[in-house]
Amino acid sequence: MSAALFHPFVLGRLRLLNRIVMPPMTRARAANGGVPTAMMAEYYRQRASAGLIITEGTQVSRRGQGYAWIPGIHNPAQVEGWKQVTAAVHAEGGRIFAQLWHVGRLSHVSLQPNGASPVALSALTAQGVQVFIDPQGLGPAAGAGRKVQHSPPRALETSEIAGIVDEFAAAASHAMAAGFDGVELHAANGYLINQFIDSGTNRRSDRYGGSLANRLRFRDEVARAVAAVAGPECTGVRFSPLTTLQGAVDDTPESTYLAAARMLDEIGIAYLHIAEADWDDAPEMPMAFREALRLVYSGAMLYTGQYDRERAEAAVAAGWADLIGFGRPFIANPYLPRRLASDAVFNRGNPAGYFGGGAEGYIDYPTVDEVRSSVSS
Repeated sequence: MSAALFHPFVLGRLRLLNRIVMPPMTRARAANGGVPTAMMAEYYRQRASAGLIITEGTQVSRRGQGYAWIPGIHNPAQVEGWKQVTAAVHAEGGRIFAQLWHVGRLSHVSLQPNGASPVALSALTAQGVQVFIDPQGLGPAAGAGRKVQHSPPRALETSEIAGIVDEFAAAASHAMAAGFDGVELHAANGYLINQFIDSGTNRRSDRYGGSLANRLRFRDEVARAVAAVAGPECTGVRFSPLTTLQGAVDDTPESTYLAAARMLDEIGIAYLHIAEADWDDAPEMPMAFREALRLVYSGAMLYTGQYDRERAEAAVAAGWADLIGFGRPFIANPYLPRRLASDAVFNRGNPAGYFGGGAEGYIDYPTVDEVRSSVSS
């Protein structure tokens, strides 16, 4: 089997230790006010052997928050909290990007400033889509949160959209000040940028709606504003072109996202992150689409989905992928690259600790050496 997965890779101006990426995964452990904690720093430190870590979605403003206990990057306290995370990762020789996130309609009035309605590009509710709230304000360790239907949103006025672009740019500036190596724009999974792109969620009649060029305008404005701050070589963008998560559906996804990729290539964005469906009976992304993306986009291609070592090695060897994200395996397996390289036994994840809680199911998973020691004794 080829060992290319474990070879260094140059991404923009960064030299990554390997091609293995820890993708964004919401773990909901931030303190009140969305401030990252020392426990979060330890969690990311344990996984710093990844070639690149991309943080959990990090809200660019209070209005951008969609779930309880999610970290932000829009005020000084949050920046200081993230500094301990980036310092911990860098001390281990790792690289880390912040994922910049605005959920748009997928929020609840209890999470919004002054109990206001969530903002969206169109006043459409995604029926059956739930968000996680903490009605008593007890914090993640108490385990008192609950899922509720997201609140009906209000449509953004055209005059408000430039302000949200500015929020993304400010968040990128804060991320770089916090010591991140770069940023990723969350334009996937039915959140705000994705809501602008997909025809099923965009019902606007102004310059941000209707034609494909108009639907891609907001994403282009945000990408250019963020790249101007962080540098295009330190900026990535995440798409989920063929999934229909949280009510985001496009009539012609392949042509839509090929056009989006071309525009990102013009900016010089460092990588394109494709989130594939990861449920058991998910359809395979057509190879012709993968190859077309490679033709129109010259930056690095990162894919995340149901990858194991064999599938990841095959993707890199075939040339349509440069980097591979391993999601859930990273939750339960600190130092995952070592486990992959040595075919070590994987820890099983503890679903009770995936979202919210304390150290259990978060930073208490045994390392490779601890597992081996237990087996030998």
